[in-house]
Amino acid sequence: MTNPLPASVDETLELLQRGDYVAERSLATALYLALKLNRPLFLEGEAGTGKTEIAKVLSATLGRRLVRLQCYEGLDVASAVYEWNYARQMIEIRLAEATGEKSRESLGGDIFSPEFLIKRPLLQALETGADGPPVLLIDELDRTDEPFEAYLLEVLSDFQITIPEIGTIKAEQPPTVIITSNRTREIHDALKRRCFYHWVDYPDAARELDILRVKAPNVPEHLSRQVVGFVQRLRGMDLFKLPGVAETLDWAQALTQLDRLELDPDTINDTLGTLLKYQDDIAKIQGSEANRILNQVKAELSAAHPA
Repeated sequence: MTNPLPASVDETLELLQRGDYVAERSLATALYLALKLNRPLFLEGEAGTGKTEIAKVLSATLGRRLVRLQCYEGLDVASAVYEWNYARQMIEIRLAEATGEKSRESLGGDIFSPEFLIKRPLLQALETGADGPPVLLIDELDRTDEPFEAYLLEVLSDFQITIPEIGTIKAEQPPTVIITSNRTREIHDALKRRCFYHWVDYPDAARELDILRVKAPNVPEHLSRQVVGFVQRLRGMDLFKLPGVAETLDWAQALTQLDRLELDPDTINDTLGTLLKYQDDIAKIQGSEANRILNQVKAELSAAHPA
């Protein structure tokens, strides 16, 4: 069942909350405006901060189909937009030759028709289904190259795609477009101008604790506070890759599976691989450094929540 778009920023916050997404008001404002004005929303930030999840939540709460284009180096039109079904075209040509019913000119027009078109995510996103226009997620755009960015300009500005053999295919209703980037490289200004922009930052301690309560309700409150305090301190250090919210959730769930009710130095050392993804970072934190951070976290929590 398709649900109506939110009519205000507050309703957008409620929409995200229904999808178990804990958002700050600035993000809800950017999302509301993008939905209201039919503009793509470009979300940039570090990996693991919840950018991709926004498109998934929108699809679920609005009751619309999610079309996902996962970007990678070397992504081309055939994989992202469309390609011709060459096997079917060859069969059609052989049948026409065998029967002699079609001239070369008419056959050329027949085999380059929509029925021989294989639609990839971008072309699929222009189709409005029974549940309304889809949610198009263009994920990790920074992994592609600049020529593909240039190809997207027509799609993002006019919600249409030009196929030389057929012509221009335009969406009856614009899809909701979410674009994400981990900022491994800069995205061209021409693409950004066609979008509304929002930087998705690491959450502060209070919001990260709320996220844990929503996403991992089985984790004890005391342990959640320690986990969040420890992760927040790690993000202030010079590490190769700072842990995102996804890693915080993974770590909290892993500790719960080990039946831990609070952090201790040995457990931290044994489970750092669920939180940090590079050996140099793990080596820097393991041992005395982890113990020092844990003592600081416990002291802060004791002062804030005396027994």
